[in-house]
Amino acid sequence: MNEDSAHPPAAATPPPRILVIDDEPQIRRFLDISLRAQGYAVTLADNGEAGLVALATQGADLVMLDIGLPDRDGHEVLRELRGWSQVPVIMLTVRAGEAEKVAALDAGANDYVTKPFGVQELMARVRGLLRLHAQPADTAPVFDDGHLHVDLVRREVDLDGVAVGLTRKEYALLATLLQHAGRVVTQPQLLRELWGPTHQQDTHYLRILVGKLRHKLRDDAAAPRYIATEPGVGLRFMGENTR
Repeated sequence: MNEDSAHPPAAATPPPRILVIDDEPQIRRFLDISLRAQGYAVTLADNGEAGLVALATQGADLVMLDIGLPDRDGHEVLRELRGWSQVPVIMLTVRAGEAEKVAALDAGANDYVTKPFGVQELMARVRGLLRLHAQPADTAPVFDDGHLHVDLVRREVDLDGVAVGLTRKEYALLATLLQHAGRVVTQPQLLRELWGPTHQQDTHYLRILVGKLRHKLRDDAAAPRYIATEPGVGLRFMGENTR
């Protein structure tokens, strides 16, 4: 027996599997081609029931779920899915209204994309969610991109090696966004967590607070490096660890 046969190569890691639940044949075909071109394995379903069965029997690392399905509303599919799975979900919708997006995110969606969408943006969101979901739950909650350093255990925030003095509310906002990095956190959720359930309509509180936090992090609202605004919907922490 030669050396190679005595030590067979390790099996290759299987590619992430994406489940697409959408009733439009052209969208399914477009996503199938685009995702496979990026190296993903793809499962397609044309209605909510078929999608749930596919997820239960074949599994998935990420789900793309259309809101307008023929057999049941996408929100209903999401609620049922969340009863037994924490797989990341990107909602696909032609309904661009803010209330629709907020409802999807509050119901447990990780992100949303409005049709028609750009394939590069969609793939970036897929990569971000897969990276986030692949992180072990007990990973030390530290963010460091060589410029901004945040340690949520020690409650330390440094910018270029200099401590940043944040108020309690500013720190709470940053910590909340970091804990959901890559995901949109809705305005009602942020207001509820930072000020309590009676302040979910006081969006001006949040607008003022995020302005102060951005100023201290030297983050430009017009070209954000860390905190992006989804107008009328919420905020997203978009920085990436490099250390």
